Amino acid sequence: MFGSIDPLLLLASLMVAATPILLAAIGELVVERSGVLNLGVEGMMITGSIVGFIAAITTGSPWLGFIAAALSGAAISFLFGILTQYLMSNQVATGLALTLFGLGLAALLGQGYLGVKAPAFPDWHIPLLGDIPVIGPIVFQHDPMVYVGLAIVAGVWWFLKKTRAGLVLRAVGENHEAAHALGYHVVRTRLLAIMFGGACAGLGGAYLSIVRVPTYADSLTAGAGWIALAIVVFASWKPGRLLLGAYLFGGVTVLQLNLQAAGVQFPVILVALSLIAVGVAGLISLWRKDRLKSLGSALSIALVAGGTICIPLLSGKMAPLKVEYLSMSPYIATILVLVIMSASGAPGSLGKIFHASR
Repeated sequence: MFGSIDPLLLLASLMVAATPILLAAIGELVVERSGVLNLGVEGMMITGSIVGFIAAITTGSPWLGFIAAALSGAAISFLFGILTQYLMSNQVATGLALTLFGLGLAALLGQGYLGVKAPAFPDWHIPLLGDIPVIGPIVFQHDPMVYVGLAIVAGVWWFLKKTRAGLVLRAVGENHEAAHALGYHVVRTRLLAIMFGGACAGLGGAYLSIVRVPTYADSLTAGAGWIALAIVVFASWKPGRLLLGAYLFGGVTVLQLNLQAAGVQFPVILVALSLIAVGVAGLISLWRKDRLKSLGSALSIALVAGGTICIPLLSGKMAPLKVEYLSMSPYIATILVLVIMSASGAPGSLGKIFHASR
């Protein structure tokens, strides 16, 4: 059934598919470790995708495109920082507004660039390592931004764990009042973290338009920013687990694309089982939070019941799954993992407004 899918190519493609999510998520992890919740990741990514694409087309250099994307992401995240840290606006509402602003700005700037091909950004074939059987093609024959993403994850881990500045950032995120009392500049620390997160989101968006696609189209990010937010929670705000989460999403994304191309047929009963799995995951989450009388529990029970009823009707039938169902599989997988492996450990001051006068 899966004979037409090359496992080596599948694994190699996984790293490419995970890179934009990885870049956006590692930036948001730093932002949230400082105690700020920025829901504008999607807007920063789509802005970075069009600004980076325009810069790459104009200059002929993909590297300048990535630099422009990082600067654009940092710039609009700076606006978010001013609104939330100095004007003390609501972080959730401001983040959502940032996403809407980014989507509108990208649609405006991208009018003359729809369907235009980006400049070539060749892969690196790392000498010796790239020639290793099996491992070489999977790990050591990718474009440079794949390794830049891994380097950023390693750098963030080192920064948070091994440096005084990282300790200050974590202290601000855990208890901003205590950090302020010790003389740390809470607003400045958070503003720098917000701009770093914006720059990483811009890089993730530019990776989509310059390398992954490589062209610009409306709604190019397709919800990648929201997945990045979910992966940060799944990772318990730890860089190592974040890498695992990004690769999990990348793997499911690549698999569903390969299954579509191969026209693989599945037992239709998988649809019913998927409904049951999502419903059970929802019930697990609600049970943990003692909210079994909520609307969420009713929806979860409905999914379980509906899937159970469908099993006798669908059992034994084979058909190619619709493209729409396969396309939503990465998001279903992310929800399942997020619920089943949900972890505590959120920064204590996450989302709270800091008043320096207090």
